[in-house]
This record gives sequence, structure tokens and C-alpha cells, in this order.
Amino acid sequence: VRPNERRMGALLTAWVDAASAAAGAQGPALRSALRPLAEHFLRKLRTSGAGRRARGAPRTNRRAVAAAIDRVSDAFLAIDTETGKIADANPAAGALLGVKRDALLGVDAMSFVPTGEQDDWWSQLDAIAEGNDQRRFAAALQDVSGGAVAVAASVTRFATRDRTLALVLARPR
Repeated sequence: VRPNERRMGALLTAWVDAASAAAGAQGPALRSALRPLAEHFLRKLRTSGAGRRARGAPRTNRRAVAAAIDRVSDAFLAIDTETGKIADANPAAGALLGVKRDALLGVDAMSFVPTGEQDDWWSQLDAIAEGNDQRRFAAALQDVSGGAVAVAASVTRFATRDRTLALVLARPR
């Protein structure tokens, strides 16, 4: 089974909302208790061995850019602007987000963005997809433990025949 992380997140959010609505007066307390559990479940699903096997082993031919990015000290993420999936990352991105670099490949990039920041990130990706060459912005990412990390980010467009990638460099602020 290969669950779609975005759909799974929406399903869990709907489940938390329905449970808190059914709880009546205790709804807000139930929501605040369930939300961290649902987020934790999604993070574990993303980094689980079974989830990793379902996506397949990372292959070097999946890497979108040259190995030189591995030496960059800033976090680097190549994000497919159409799907929002991480096509490539460097070890610094893995360290910033609290996972190994290979565990980032094929994962929905928005799963590492706090919920309140996702619209801003999608706006940046849409702008790159529509032809803007480079953008700089202040943003936040969320590590695997749920901690927010404020970053200064720049994003550049890299278009191939098959897809457009947003090449994101993020430096902790």
C-alpha cells in the first residue's frame, strides 16, 4: 500500500474535526489532544521502513542535480512544482529536518512546512512554475519532531523537458 501523504493528512484532519465536533463541549480539548497524535502518525508514516519500501529504494538516477549540492552547507531541496514532492535534497536539508537525506526523496515537501505557512510556500512554488526565475522569502520549516525552524529561503527555477523544479536553498535565521 502506498498512501498519498497529502490525502492521508486531509483524512486525519477531517477525522480530528469530526471527533471534536461529536465531543460537543469537550471538542476543543479533544482536538488539542488528537492533533499532535495525528501529526506524529504522519511523520512516522513518512519515515517508516514499510513506507520507504513502498516508495522503493532511492536510486542515484532519481537525483535531479549533480552531487555537488551535497557539499553546500545550506539546506537544499529540489521540489517538483506540480506535485510538491521532493525530487532531491542534500545532507544539510536532512540534518535541518531531522531525517536522512534519502528519506526526503519522493516525500511531500509540505509535510515539512507548518500548516499556517503552507499557502505561502505554495505561492512561491506557483510563482516559480509560472516562470519567475528567482525569489527570496522568509519562511518556516518543521522538523520531524514538529519543531518550527525559521529560515531565509531563496528559490530558483530549473526546467527540464518533463517537469519544473523549484531549487530551494534554506538557511536557518
